[in-house]
Amino acid sequence: MIKLNNIVATYTTVRGQVRAVDGVSLDIPNGIILGVAGESGCGKSTLLKVLYGDIGFPLTLQTGCVEYGFQGDDGLQITTSTIRQYWFRRISYIPQSSMSSLNPVVRIRKQFIDFLPPDRRKDQVLEEVRAYVKKLDLPPEALDAYPHQLSGGMRQRLMVAMATFFNPDLILADEPTTALDVVVQKGILLLLMDLQQQMKNTMIFVSHDMGVHYQITHKMFIMYAAKAVEFGDSNAIFESPLHPYTKMLIESLPTVGDDHLRQGVIGRPPSLWDNLRGCRFAARCPLATELCRSEEPNLIEYTPGHFAACHYAEKLS
Repeated sequence: MIKLNNIVATYTTVRGQVRAVDGVSLDIPNGIILGVAGESGCGKSTLLKVLYGDIGFPLTLQTGCVEYGFQGDDGLQITTSTIRQYWFRRISYIPQSSMSSLNPVVRIRKQFIDFLPPDRRKDQVLEEVRAYVKKLDLPPEALDAYPHQLSGGMRQRLMVAMATFFNPDLILADEPTTALDVVVQKGILLLLMDLQQQMKNTMIFVSHDMGVHYQITHKMFIMYAAKAVEFGDSNAIFESPLHPYTKMLIESLPTVGDDHLRQGVIGRPPSLWDNLRGCRFAARCPLATELCRSEEPNLIEYTPGHFAACHYAEKLS
């Protein structure tokens, strides 16, 4: 079980510090795909950075910690301060833009070898890599190419190959299908699902697309304005959302055979620079009352395994 304990992550700017993740606590079971959803700027990518241990100026972990649930080579529990030592071996990261993540002047095979632990022979591992990428429907010759010589789909598959080659315990995927056409997107998603099932590891998948979450995730975590607003099994969230924001996100999805006009989420998220009081979704919520505007709701378990931060969650259900 991976545990996030009261994570508060801030960015330092010329105006001061802004909280991009504000008091997030979460227990993530092993062997699942967890979907993280929410509008741009709600803190999804920052949360992944904290999990990955990629913390450096201007990002600061103000309070809280991550318990990874697995041990390092020294037999001690891995923490946010030591997780960098185990990048790609115990935890790996799939970015949303492969072209900006791969070194444009270095061949792909060299970028694979850069992740090797010191006790592995390069020539032996390179042969294993060639066999591995072939299983992912990639030609082994792609390893001898430069990134610009490959298509977007091939580059993204190679990023997936790099992230999964060492069979890590935790894979973080930050919108890995962005800027790809729908056919290539489907191929990448199926590949990620197959690899997760084979390796029995944990994957945290960030996407704006609620339809994608419905297809591939076991549990979902909804964020709004740096806060956690809902968490639970994906089926339960889609069948009976407990937060108005989640409900509006789901209702905005097109449905086959339904030609009714879809309504988006009206308004815009609050500025994190403001002195925020009460529920951060209150200004856009059709159920909001004076209680919502004055008192911040806690993340409460309303049904087994299904949590929501809403004063009127029971009414919504």
